Amino acid sequence: MTLQAEQKKRGFQSRWTKPAIAVVGVVLMTIASAAPGLGGVEIDLGALWRNWRNGYDKLLQMLQPNVEFIPRTLGPMLEALQMAFVGAVISALISLPLTLWAASASNPNAVGRALVRGIINVIRAVPDLVYATVLVAMVGVGALPGVMTLVLFNLGIVVKLVSESIDSTDHRYMEAGRAAGGTQFQINRDMTLPQVLPLFMNQWLYTLELNVRISAILGIVGAGGIGRLLDERRSFYAYSDVSVIILEILVVVLAIEVLSNYLRRRLQ
Repeated sequence: MTLQAEQKKRGFQSRWTKPAIAVVGVVLMTIASAAPGLGGVEIDLGALWRNWRNGYDKLLQMLQPNVEFIPRTLGPMLEALQMAFVGAVISALISLPLTLWAASASNPNAVGRALVRGIINVIRAVPDLVYATVLVAMVGVGALPGVMTLVLFNLGIVVKLVSESIDSTDHRYMEAGRAAGGTQFQINRDMTLPQVLPLFMNQWLYTLELNVRISAILGIVGAGGIGRLLDERRSFYAYSDVSVIILEILVVVLAIEVLSNYLRRRLQ
């Protein structure tokens, strides 16, 4: 074997060694996490075979949507859309200054930056369903706890993603602003904000899409929207009505996604 062929062989082996080790590690971790004898969670695959008839019956009902139920879904679906939009708008207004304060490029104050990031990390650590459950207990059943939950959920996403994007890009315009004698507030207002606004709008549109999906779940705990009706029909085992609600959510989410993609292209 020639020296060149030997080098190619070693290069091929080195390229595949680390990925192979990573795959083996993931497989072993998965087995350990799923094996009860190794302290993992108990996954009873036999339940699929024992209960297949129950699943078949439910799927059969859901494949026969009750279209006469559609008029009853329009009001709750409109409420879910209103919750999603209001939550996204409020969170956008709040997250705009927080994003600039959380990025090191736009906030040189390490203490203030750490404080903002710490608050955002705490907000992100709590699941949205937990927020909704607590807020429903605090302010009552309805759309208000749903909107409050969506605002908190959106803040965690937008501030983290946009602030990290600000830190990962070049900021020569900031150096020019400082050289011209501008304060950090003036630089952020006149230079940073126009630069990050398209990215900020992209994230806002993304959270708007997420809000429609999440509002369907929040209603299950009483936080308004189509989820309340979904939980009601499920509790009555009316799966033909449930399928109508699911299809309606799917159509609305796809429509919002198409609109969001169009607006993103216009912003570029």
